[in-house]
Amino acid sequence: MNLAEMSIKEIRDQIEKMDEVSKDFLQWLHEDKRKGVNELARQVEQAQERKAKLARQWEEMTTFERALRAEGYIHLLGIDEVGRGPLAGPVVAAAVSLPADFYLPGLNDSKKLPAATREAFCEVIKSQALAVGVGIVSADRIDEINILEATKEAMKLAIKQAGIIPDACLIDAVQLKDLPYKQLPIIGGDGKSVSIAAASVVAKVTRDKMMSEYAKEYPQYSFEKNAGYGTAEHLSALERYGMTPIHRRSFTGVKAQA
Repeated sequence: MNLAEMSIKEIRDQIEKMDEVSKDFLQWLHEDKRKGVNELARQVEQAQERKAKLARQWEEMTTFERALRAEGYIHLLGIDEVGRGPLAGPVVAAAVSLPADFYLPGLNDSKKLPAATREAFCEVIKSQALAVGVGIVSADRIDEINILEATKEAMKLAIKQAGIIPDACLIDAVQLKDLPYKQLPIIGGDGKSVSIAAASVVAKVTRDKMMSEYAKEYPQYSFEKNAGYGTAEHLSALERYGMTPIHRRSFTGVKAQA
């Protein structure tokens, strides 16, 4: 391959066809006297660094999964919830079992991902997961038993909906009573375990879609933007229009309107 005889566009096209750009090829790009080719070398190196960083992050976030599988726990369920803090809407939990060879670089705590990335990742997770379950507990039930117990109830529902008998459950921070499986509660688990992160993504995408549907029924509250959290706009709407049936009457900020 004679780079000197190729245009910058031809070199770029050649790079795009490569699975991996070799060190020798990168060296040729650097030694080319054209600034545009040198810029291509810089871009390739940046892309390789990003790829390597994501691979290292994945290695770190599969530490718990690899340790459990090494101990003989094969079928793992990651469990997480979203919606503990909002003033309106349900709390939603998800339980996800990923194959041992699953790889989705960039998967992380759903709150750290842009909405478009979350939705794309959710589709990948659902299509490749061994099992996915979702548990939903309403605002009325939250008021009845409190948000912590509602969270645990949603998690148990998600496990049941997953439809598998797990060897072990990796759970974001919470310990569940009367669960006949090994549990590994991990504080900040959605940023430390790919199984919990996957559950976090599924739960958040599910809940956000629900809140967008509620926004059509109660447009004054902008649920499609605030997902039921107590933003200034939401609090102002509460004061002006009062509660809806999906508001959590036991929560501060809503109580005042009771």
